[in-house]
Amino acid sequence: MVLTAEEVKQRYPLHWMVWNDDHEHLKRHLEENTVETEALELRDPRGRTPLLLAVTLGLTDCVKVLIDAGADVNCVKDGWTVVQEATATGDPGILGLVLSRRDYLRHAVRAGGIPDLLNRLSLAPDFYVEMKWEFTSWVPLVSRMCPFDTYKVYKRGGNVRVDTTLVGFENNHWQRGDRTYIFRGQGANATLTEMDHELGTMWSETLEPAAGRAWPPPAPAALAARLQQPIALNYLDTDKISFERNKSGIWGWRQDKTEVVNTYECKVFSANNVELVSKTRTEHLSKADKNKLAPRAPLAGLLALADRDSGATTPTTPDSFPEEDIASRMPNSRSQQELAVSWQEYFSDEPLERDIGKPKETTTKVQKFRATLWLCEHYPLELQEQIMPILDLMASMSSPHFAKLKDFIQMQLPAGFPVKIEIPLFHVLNARITFGNIFSTETPVPHVECIQEGDRLSCIVDDACFNLAKGYRDALASDERIACSMEHDESLLQYAIQQSLMDPGTHEDQVDVWEALRGARPTRKLVHIHRAIEASLAAITLSTPSPASTPTDPALQEAIEESARELANRRAELEAEQRELDEALRRSLLDH
Repeated sequence: MVLTAEEVKQRYPLHWMVWNDDHEHLKRHLEENTVETEALELRDPRGRTPLLLAVTLGLTDCVKVLIDAGADVNCVKDGWTVVQEATATGDPGILGLVLSRRDYLRHAVRAGGIPDLLNRLSLAPDFYVEMKWEFTSWVPLVSRMCPFDTYKVYKRGGNVRVDTTLVGFENNHWQRGDRTYIFRGQGANATLTEMDHELGTMWSETLEPAAGRAWPPPAPAALAARLQQPIALNYLDTDKISFERNKSGIWGWRQDKTEVVNTYECKVFSANNVELVSKTRTEHLSKADKNKLAPRAPLAGLLALADRDSGATTPTTPDSFPEEDIASRMPNSRSQQELAVSWQEYFSDEPLERDIGKPKETTTKVQKFRATLWLCEHYPLELQEQIMPILDLMASMSSPHFAKLKDFIQMQLPAGFPVKIEIPLFHVLNARITFGNIFSTETPVPHVECIQEGDRLSCIVDDACFNLAKGYRDALASDERIACSMEHDESLLQYAIQQSLMDPGTHEDQVDVWEALRGARPTRKLVHIHRAIEASLAAITLSTPSPASTPTDPALQEAIEESARELANRRAELEAEQRELDEALRRSLLDH
């Protein structure tokens, strides 16, 4: 059905003004009339709100007017958010407007949810538990290089403390540290404090509604970095998931499988038909950026390490893009859009031969996994009452792996507490989470006392756990705080491959040499590593004979020769492992 211009104006008045880039009329209309939220978020026949339409068409003035009027920047079309659509335009001005509003709403939503979160925390019994995170992969050599961490969680009343050494992801590698996060709630307000024990710094944020809608725009460098990366969308398709009990034993004598996890007997379940969908868009990238990504399709950016090592590049700002790439970054001109799709075609019910805006360049990959759960029917913790508020809190702090765990647990799981759970995070990376040392029953913990109340265990958590350390200096969020954005999923994926290219590290301190070479934060661990490397190089210099002299000590000569043989053997092993990894990567990157 083809609508007339008058019919479009009546059914979709805001869309019509946006389509014609009549931002002045749009602004007057929104200021002079009471526009209901339903009208502001009305979807046109193509599924776009007025804001989505303005962003897709690259109309900066209309975008600003609609955002000022309170249009929802978190709406989604076909799985893509307004922020992602703004990125796809390649226009840093539009992206800055949308990101600024999105960040404000995130803060407002988090602060607005504080009373409910505090109420849930206060009603739940106090507890202490440790959550061990182990990251594994099917790619050869990656699993042994992936780090692990144990989150120590203290909860008393409306206060929560989380100790961790796996801070997050930055510059495509895991960010190690020694951090404590303390959430202290009182009344309707709360304070979130982050303490960096290695740097001796402290950062605090009072969670309260922000006044007005003004919010600082993102830095130009941050916009440029976003515009130079593919747009990634990763999600678990839960529509077809089914749970079934695992069996053990030989054929004819099979029975339901049970395992003991941290002294608790658990039933083992498998979640079948877990589909991980990954979509990547690249239409906003310049020719140079696409050339860098071309050899690595369809999982763009996997081997960013190789690019950085082959030649250093200087990040560009929105005002310093190469001239030949400016046209490819910006959205199509108005005349080009109108020639491609007319308003009669767009506002009709007929399929379009092509959509508005830049032609989408999308790569989609679907991979099936089997998630495993170890469920205990009689566990001292309650999943919904005690654990879910903690997951909500950690997810609101922009912790990507906690957000994935929260999404999975929110499904309709079989009865029991998931003492251990293994879920896919990305195509090459799984996470295994194990709850242990509940109420400090396995290992004593300062300020935590386990008590017996009838048939159940409980604990007393001392208020001293939530005291702020003295002698810590204030740290600016932009300089000292590590931001763990949920949008950096691709960085986690890149890290998994990057780690496989390195020599195996130690079990506990997997701080790699790349962090030191790339100017990572000078932690105490890195200082010790630098000293050890310098000492070993000095020892080699002293013990290696010059061509003009030969060691007189036979034992020393034999030791040097043995060291040379071991070095040659190790080099041969690494070359063999590298060939095996290259072949595995080549296979994993092929479209199925």
